[in-house]
Amino acid sequence: MIGNTPLLQLCTTGTGSRLLLKMDSFNPTGSVKVRMALEMVLGAERSGELQPGGRIIEPTSGNTGLGLAIVASQRGYRFTAVVDHHAAKDKLDCMAALGAELVFVGNKDSNRPSTVLRRATARRIADEDPSAWWPDQHNNPHNPAGYAGLAHELGDQLPEGVDVLVAAVGTGGTLCGTTNRLREMGHTAETIGVEPEGSIIFGGPAGSYKQSGAGAPAGFKVGCNVRHDLIDHAIKVDDVKAFATARVLARNYGLMVGGTAGAAVYEGLRHLQDYPPHTTMVVIVCDAGEKYLDTIFNDTWLQTNELHSELVERQVLGMFDAYRDSHSIARPGVVAA
Repeated sequence: MIGNTPLLQLCTTGTGSRLLLKMDSFNPTGSVKVRMALEMVLGAERSGELQPGGRIIEPTSGNTGLGLAIVASQRGYRFTAVVDHHAAKDKLDCMAALGAELVFVGNKDSNRPSTVLRRATARRIADEDPSAWWPDQHNNPHNPAGYAGLAHELGDQLPEGVDVLVAAVGTGGTLCGTTNRLREMGHTAETIGVEPEGSIIFGGPAGSYKQSGAGAPAGFKVGCNVRHDLIDHAIKVDDVKAFATARVLARNYGLMVGGTAGAAVYEGLRHLQDYPPHTTMVVIVCDAGEKYLDTIFNDTWLQTNELHSELVERQVLGMFDAYRDSHSIARPGVVAA
């Protein structure tokens, strides 16, 4: 059930360019990261790092943990997820439902992910348990390798080529792993990497952010799976724009995507017009939105956290309107559907 996810055309321009969504939110767990979770486990089995009946330990904000929980349950391993309260509650509940042991760290009221503390705790647990294996998704080469299948799917779905690839950046595996294989396959694939404003992966001051599953907080040592040589444009998107885009996609297009996917789609919409005619731009929709019904799709939560902006939602709708209107400009008398 992993992979072979659909490609959806979101919008087009009067110059023949198109914005496509690679709907990896259709994967089991509703996330692209199940691809690399499986590949990391298979790699550890091949190397002998993970023994039959062993224990997998990983610090996670949720989606990698969900993937590891499924793989562990099907291949006979115990799984311990080191988590904090910054993660979406539904992700935590789902990991527990899949049989994962949850070890909480950090302050319950903190506005920032406890990434550094999660990693330190995972290392300590792994050192104390001889049966334990820590994948370390930020530095595990099987993380980016897990996206080879995604690249080949895009190659099959778009034999004419991928011109621009857009994705959220956390561990770096999704964007960099897919891009590396696409370029090996002959696609030019200019890339746009998106992280939350307040994250330090692309430099700049650290701050708080609510987007879950992307970015890195202050004090975190960015792993080797973030390959800056494979990221042509590094862009930060604040929570308001990311969440507004996710809400517009839900209410106006029937698409439920997570906040980091919303950020990537926002940048895709913003930059599609910057490219030559007949450009094919693909945004990887890394996460489903159903996990965030009590947060980014909840007006009270947004208002409490000062993240609700009807103005920004109208601006997002305005970008869709502008692309639709560009068809009538290119072909007078023709109104796009």
